[in-house]
Amino acid sequence: MTATAPTPAGGPPASAAGPPGPVAPLLERIRAGREFGANVYSTVDVLWVLYDRVLRITPETVDDPDRDRFLLSKGHAVAGYYAVLAAKGFVPVDWLDDQGGPDSRLGDHPDRLLVPGVEIGSGSLGHGLGLGVGTALGLRAQGLLTPRVYVLLGDAELDEGSNHEAIAYAGAVGLANLTAVVIDNASATHGWPGDGAAARFTVNRWTAATVDGRDHDALHAALTGQDGNRPHVVVAVVRDGE
Repeated sequence: MTATAPTPAGGPPASAAGPPGPVAPLLERIRAGREFGANVYSTVDVLWVLYDRVLRITPETVDDPDRDRFLLSKGHAVAGYYAVLAAKGFVPVDWLDDQGGPDSRLGDHPDRLLVPGVEIGSGSLGHGLGLGVGTALGLRAQGLLTPRVYVLLGDAELDEGSNHEAIAYAGAVGLANLTAVVIDNASATHGWPGDGAAARFTVNRWTAATVDGRDHDALHAALTGQDGNRPHVVVAVVRDGE
């Protein structure tokens, strides 16, 4: 293994290219001397590709029934999410200066009642995918066939049994408007043999793509690679520092 330089305190891992250009200064504004871990830095590229190139939602369409829905299940990685929302104009940039403060609307987990564009309030790990399944079902029941539901979760969330119920159900009923995005930064306790995290989904009739979680073109291709008949999962592998 090639040795790498030490990670600067509070900064991204030394082997990482760093957050996308428009996001980097905003993330630093939130950080304001605090330390962020891999839980934040591993998500920023996926979040940027989603909001910059994939999701059909703008600050003007946050209440449009025909919008795409994005659900951040990995709520403890919220700093990157806020930076992306600010970069795209969903929230004022000056809100970032007091993130997590007693009077701030930007808490340490997102709140859908306080932050424009946020679809769910997060908390316990493992509940976001189930909410995504319910959202996708609700859209289908209303005859809204264009919107897609994207749920971002961490690989450690797959240790939670509730996710496997959601995975099995979505595959069984063919929720073609649902895409899960798993950030695989090797934090799962149980792990998975053989074909990796994607195998947890494909065994239940999902389509899957496993890509470099820093490669924006590969992420875009994977995030838009649904077959239109089944739910889809993108496993974004981030192994900074290895």
